[in-house]
Amino acid sequence: MRIGELSQKADCDVETIRYYEREGLLKAPAREANGYRSYGSEHLVQLHFIRHCRSLDIGLQDVRTLQNFKEHPEFACDEVNQLIDNQIQRIHQQVESLKLLELQLHALRETCQANRKAGECGIMKNLEQATHADACSCHTPEFH
Repeated sequence: MRIGELSQKADCDVETIRYYEREGLLKAPAREANGYRSYGSEHLVQLHFIRHCRSLDIGLQDVRTLQNFKEHPEFACDEVNQLIDNQIQRIHQQVESLKLLELQLHALRETCQANRKAGECGIMKNLEQATHADACSCHTPEFH
């Protein structure tokens, strides 16, 4: 199949497929006599695997590692477990960062309760304070 058909079957952009190919995550396809790439069902399986990993926010280097384990099912899976544990920790850190960001945005939102002109808006004043390296209500010490 050609790249457009693979793209449709995998519900994936053509450019994403080319990117995965360049990164070595997707094996290079055979070439037809006219130079067109010719993908097989194994490419679709690889692409589904990559995209499933990416949907879990697993980085490309870790996808490579997981592909290696997929190709070598006889390997012990301790490293796979550690990789997923590390991913869980990264996600936990992201959640904590997002919670802090939410608090900061609420603090910023609290600075303007009325419908005012932009020049009198507490939110705008706080955002402008940061351009002068002044403290703002959304980046007070309690939010660090």
